[in-house]
Amino acid sequence: MGKKHKRKTQQEPNQERIQEGTLKSGADPQAAMFKDKTPQNPRADKCKSKRGRGLKKQVFEPYMTLEDVSHGLKRGELIQGQLRINPKKYHEAFIPSPDDKWDIFLEGVEARNRALNGDIVVVELLPQEQWKVVKSDADCDGASESETSVETTRNKTRVPNPDPPSDSDCNELVDRCQKVALVDTAGKPQEGSSTPQTNEKTLQKTAKVVYIVEKKHSRAVTGSLKFFPDKPFALFSPVDHRVPRINVPLSDCPEDFNIRPEVYANTLFICRITDWTADNAFAQGRLAKTLGQAGEIEPETEGILTEHSVDFSDFTPEVLECLPQPRPWCIPPEELEKRKDLRRDCIFTIDPATARDLDDALSCKLLPDGNFEVGVHIADVSYFVKEDTALDEAASQRATSVYLVQQVVPMLPRLLCEELCSLNPDFDRLTFSVIWKLTPEGKILSEWFGRSVIRSCAKLSYDHAQSMIEAPEKLFSPNELQLDNPEHPIDEIHEAVLRLHSIAQNLRRQRISTGTLKLDQVKLSFNINKESMMPNSCSVYEYKDSNRLVEEFMLLANIATAHHIHRKFPDLALLRRHPPPKTKMMEELKEMCSQLGIDIDLSSPGALQESLNNLTGKDEYSAARKAVLTHLCSRPMQMALYFCSGMLKNEQLFKHYALNIPLYTHFTSPIRRYADIIVHRLLASSLKCGPHLQLSAQEVEKQALHCNNKKMLAKRVWELSSELFFGLLVRESGPLDSAAMVMRVLDQSFDVLVIKYGVQKRVYCKATKGLQSFRYHQVGKKSELTLVWLPENQDGPPFEQVISIFSLVEVQLTSEGSPLKYTALLKRPQTNGA
Repeated sequence: MGKKHKRKTQQEPNQERIQEGTLKSGADPQAAMFKDKTPQNPRADKCKSKRGRGLKKQVFEPYMTLEDVSHGLKRGELIQGQLRINPKKYHEAFIPSPDDKWDIFLEGVEARNRALNGDIVVVELLPQEQWKVVKSDADCDGASESETSVETTRNKTRVPNPDPPSDSDCNELVDRCQKVALVDTAGKPQEGSSTPQTNEKTLQKTAKVVYIVEKKHSRAVTGSLKFFPDKPFALFSPVDHRVPRINVPLSDCPEDFNIRPEVYANTLFICRITDWTADNAFAQGRLAKTLGQAGEIEPETEGILTEHSVDFSDFTPEVLECLPQPRPWCIPPEELEKRKDLRRDCIFTIDPATARDLDDALSCKLLPDGNFEVGVHIADVSYFVKEDTALDEAASQRATSVYLVQQVVPMLPRLLCEELCSLNPDFDRLTFSVIWKLTPEGKILSEWFGRSVIRSCAKLSYDHAQSMIEAPEKLFSPNELQLDNPEHPIDEIHEAVLRLHSIAQNLRRQRISTGTLKLDQVKLSFNINKESMMPNSCSVYEYKDSNRLVEEFMLLANIATAHHIHRKFPDLALLRRHPPPKTKMMEELKEMCSQLGIDIDLSSPGALQESLNNLTGKDEYSAARKAVLTHLCSRPMQMALYFCSGMLKNEQLFKHYALNIPLYTHFTSPIRRYADIIVHRLLASSLKCGPHLQLSAQEVEKQALHCNNKKMLAKRVWELSSELFFGLLVRESGPLDSAAMVMRVLDQSFDVLVIKYGVQKRVYCKATKGLQSFRYHQVGKKSELTLVWLPENQDGPPFEQVISIFSLVEVQLTSEGSPLKYTALLKRPQTNGA
C-alpha cells in the first residue's frame, strides 16, 4: 500500500455535474479525459468539525480532488477501472486488476461510495489485513451478466462524446493512464503483484472508491413508489437492486398518490437520480415518467431502454432533412458510372426470416479454370451518411441498432435501414464489394475492393438456404422459397448456395486448423402472437450450416478489410481486438476441471476448442454439457473491443484471441453498427473513391470507446428483453417442467441450465420443499451440495442427492407473486435415482 492521500475538500456545487470521459484501465485500456480540474463528482458536503451540532453523520467518505487522483494514479497508489456490481449479490462489486490477476473486490455500498454499475471509478486499495480470504475463483471472479461474450460476426440483434481535455494536468494524467494500461494488458504482471497465498487460501485485494471519473450508468431506473404519511417525499424502489432507493418529492407523484397509494402499487415509474450526498444512504431523484402497469410488455420494454440509455425517440427534422430527395429516390447516373456494375450477376441475401435491414449479399461464379469468383457485397451506407451532418451525428451517438424480442430500435432512419440501404431483391442498390478469386479449397488467389452496384435476385432465409444444403439434388419451386419470379433461375441460385457451402466448409476447416475458439452462448427464439404480441412458445435457437456459411464469408471480408485499412492507414484504422483471458482465472479453471475429471487444454484458443469438442459427448445431453462447459470457459474471457490502431503502440495487443488472428475489424454490418461506417470511409479513402477521413486518431479512439459501451448496453437490452418475454411465457403457460444441468454450486444454492428452454436459473436449497437438510463441502476446487430429502413415507429412511457440476436434476419453473418474476424449484428425484 502506498501512503495515504491527504484529502482536499471543495465546495459541493448546487447541481450535479456530469463530466464525460473514457476509461483507461487494466485489460481494457481506455483514456480518461476531463474537461477541467473540477471533479465530475462533487465531493460530499465539506468536511465539518466533529463538534458541530445538528449535522448528519457521514455515510460515505468525501471524494478525492482531481489533483490527488492524478498524482495517485501516476505513483501507482490508485487504480482506475470500470465498476461491475454482482446482479445477484448487490453488496459485491469488482473492478479489473491491472496485474491480470483476480478482480479487485469492493464489499458493501459504502465501499462503492455512490458509484453505480458501469461507472469508471478510481479506487484505493485497503490494507492487506482487510483483503478477502477466498477458497476458489467462484468467490472472486466478479463475473456479471454481460461480460463473458466473445466475437460473433452476425447477431442481428452512447454516452455523448467527451470534450477534449482543456488543461495540461489532465492531458498528463491521460497519457500516464494510457502508458500504464497498455503495458499491463500485454499480460506481463508487474513486480510484486502476485496474489499472496496463506495456508492454501488466497487473499483477494479489496478497495474503496475515492473518485468517479465518468458516470456511465444512466442514473435512470424503473421501479415503484411507496408512500409514508409523515414524510414530504415518497420512497422509490428500483427494480434493479444494485441501484439505491431514492427519495422523490411528493409533488412529482400522481395527484392522488397520497390519498390512494394502493392504486399505484403495481405501477412502473421512471426515476432519475439527481443527487446523492455523502450524508444519506438514499439518493435523491425526480420522477421522469409513469410507464404503466408492471408486467406488461410496453412499459417494461420502455423501462429497459431508458435504463440502458437507448435513444428510441423519433429522428429530428434536422436528421430527416439529410435523407435523399426527391422520393422515390433513384441512383444518379453519374454515380453508376463510378461503380463496378454487378446488377446482372446472381447475387442474393441470406438472413433471418424476419430481417428487414439486409446488410450483406453473396455471389459465387464458377470460372473457366475451375476456380471461383466469390463476392461479399455490403450496403454502402457511407454514401448516404456523410461526415459532419446531423444524420451522421445521430448515427454516431446511437452507435448501434438495438434488438429486442418484438422490435428493433434502429441506428438509422427506416428509409435508409429498411429501404435505400437494405439489399432488398429486385432493386438497384449501392454496395461496397470484396471479390476474391478462390480455389475450391478456399485459398485466395486474388482480391478486389471497390464500390459497386448490385441487384439482389433473392431474399433467402437461413431455413431456405439450409433446405438447399440438405437437398442438393432437389428442384425447388418459387413457392417453397417464397420467391416471386426471380431474375435468375432457382437452380442457379441453388448451385451458388451449394458452392458457397462447400468453400465455407473448407475455410472453416482451415480456421480451425490454425486454432480458433467459438464459445456460443445459448440464445432463445420466441414464437410471438402477432395480434397480442405475447409469446406462444420459445425454443433454443439452432445454429445451422446456413448460418456457418454466411459467417465464414463475413469473417473473410472483415479480416481482409482489417489488413487493407491498417496497411493504408497504420495510425488511423478502426480495428477490433480480443484480449486473452485472465491468467489467474484460467489457472483456476484448469485446476477445477482436473478435479472434476475433465481433461481440458487451455494453452491456446484452438486447444480449448478441441477440448470442448471432445468433452461434450454425443448423447441426448451433449448440447447441455457443452453449454455448461462453455459457461465455465467464458468466465475468464474478456470482451472484444474496438480501438484505433494509432493509440496502441504494441501491435501484439491488436490480436483477436478467439479468432487467433493478428488483425480484425467490422465491415459487414454498416446499417446497424456505426463502427462499420467509419471502416467504410477509411476503405473508400484508401481506394481514392471517397474523401479522406476527417477524424484524428484520438477522435477515432473516442468513437471506438463509445461504440464499445453502446454495444455492451445493446447486448444487455437483448438479454433483458428475452428475460421479459420468458417471464411472460412462464406466467401465462406455467408452471413449466424440464430437466436441468448443474452449472455452478454455491454453499446454499446452485445454478442450473434449464435444458428445454436454454435459460439459466438459481435453485435455493431453503426454498426446496421436502428437504430435511443440506450440507456443503469442497474438495480443492470441486464444490458439492448433499441434499437430504425427507422420506416419502413415515417408515422409510431419508435419502441423499449429491449436487455437483454436470449433475442432472428436474426443475419446475413457476411464477412468483411479483410480475414477470419466476422461480426454479427443484423437484423431488425418484428414490432409485437418488
